[in-house]
Amino acid sequence: PLQRQRSFAQQVAAAVGFDFSRGRLDSTTHPFFAAIGPGDCRITTRYSLNRFGEAFFATLHEVGHGLYEQGLPAEHYGTPLGEAASLGLHESQARLWENAVGRSRGFWQHFYPAAQQAFPGALRNVGLEDFHLALHHVAPTCNRVRADEVTYNFHIAIRFELERALITGDLPPADLPAAWNERYQRDLGIVPPDDAEGCLQDGHWAAGLFGYFPTYTIGNLMAAQLMTQAHEDLGDLEEPFSRGDFGGLLEWLRRHVHEQGARLPAGELIKRVTGAGPQCRSLVHALRQRYAQIKR
Repeated sequence: PLQRQRSFAQQVAAAVGFDFSRGRLDSTTHPFFAAIGPGDCRITTRYSLNRFGEAFFATLHEVGHGLYEQGLPAEHYGTPLGEAASLGLHESQARLWENAVGRSRGFWQHFYPAAQQAFPGALRNVGLEDFHLALHHVAPTCNRVRADEVTYNFHIAIRFELERALITGDLPPADLPAAWNERYQRDLGIVPPDDAEGCLQDGHWAAGLFGYFPTYTIGNLMAAQLMTQAHEDLGDLEEPFSRGDFGGLLEWLRRHVHEQGARLPAGELIKRVTGAGPQCRSLVHALRQRYAQIKR
């Protein structure tokens, strides 16, 4: 039921630190967040009657954006210190809470009983292990937002290369649907059933947001580096997550990322916090480690 999905999502959002006295959650066609100003951060999601993760992980993603905005120094609003360092760093916060936290075992050890209570018809007879396994199902899909975290970056690579061809003029816009389908067949082995699930599924290009898609992969890289460093600094995070304690991680992110605003370029900030500039090793290691532990 949609209202139960909304209530559960709000419960989880508040538990991980989103301040509903300074923000709100609404429904929309395509999930997004909007920072109106200090004290007013809007997040949105979309619901499906058949897919639990559709709204839940979209909400966690936007909550990550919201936590970043709510953590920026309000007293410096309007100056670089009160602004995010980059879109890539912003996406790192969204992808971190959506995947590194939201798909962790400790997270669901804490929240799964509440999920079963909220959705007894669907989850009453489903054990935690089976539920956790389902959250880590890996398979090619036509839709970026619904993609698992292993195949997700293929969606971004396809969009990046296509939009580069659009900008250079090598790909006329009229030829985009066919080029899109060809790339999905080549890289993921599937073809979208129609353009709604194909080249029209995202609103970015229609809104003029060329160059935005790569920030999702950049965010994935930065999120993995930040989580690796957070584990080194704070110790095992699964145990506090299992107790519903997300404050340690949030405070660490506040201190090292949010409160820094745009004091440094994003790449320099990541290097200062983690000891290395943005790179792929942490993400590859995290994915290999996480999926090696998932029961087959």
